[in-house]
Parts: sequence; structure tokens; C-alpha cells
Amino acid sequence: QVQLVESGGGLVQAGGSLRLSCAASGRTFGSYTMGWFRQALGKEREFVAVHRWSTGSTYFADYADCVKGRFTISRDNAKNTAYLQMNSLKLEDTAVYYCNIRRGPEEYWGQGTQVTVSS
Repeated sequence: QVQLVESGGGLVQAGGSLRLSCAASGRTFGSYTMGWFRQALGKEREFVAVHRWSTGSTYFADYADCVKGRFTISRDNAKNTAYLQMNSLKLEDTAVYYCNIRRGPEEYWGQGTQVTVSS
């Protein structure tokens, strides 16, 4: 059974940093696309960042425009874990953050972790 467990959320002041983790079990996820999404209260879930296998045995990362230059997605395949380093946090980054893993028809979601940015 595949499980994704997020951690690292919490309350932080604007301008601060947090690092989210997504620990995966039940598969070896080296070739899976790993991503982060978020959902603010009253809004739809939105894309934040993605980290996927590319040609030439490299990974490719992409970000939503609103987090480019502030957030960094990475993974540690030995630990089957994805990370989202979030710097220079803004009030509008407040949301529940979800980890997503997919490959072909397979797709899995974590339960989410709350990030609250205060002024």
C-alpha cells in the first residue's frame, strides 16, 4: 500500500522559512514525478512545484510563477522523500500543502500539512 506522509508545516512569520517533507512508502519512487500543491481556505487546489525524471538521467524542476525564486523542490531517492524548501514566505502562501506522486495512471496524494504565515 502506497502512503505519503507530509511534515514540516507550521506557523511562521512573513519573511521566514519552512521545509516540508513528503515521505513515501510502498514503492520506489525514483522514476515518479513528485509534486507539491496547495489549497488556501475557500480556494481551489493549485500547483506549486514539480520534480520529474527527464532525459539524460536528470531531473527537471518547475514552479508556479508565484513561488519562483523562493521555493525549491528536491528529492532524496535513498530516503524515498521529497522536500519543499520555502523561503521568504508571504501571507498569501498560507495554505494546506499536499504532496503528489504520479507515474502513468498511478497517482497518490498525501494528507496535507498546514502552513500559516503571519504578519
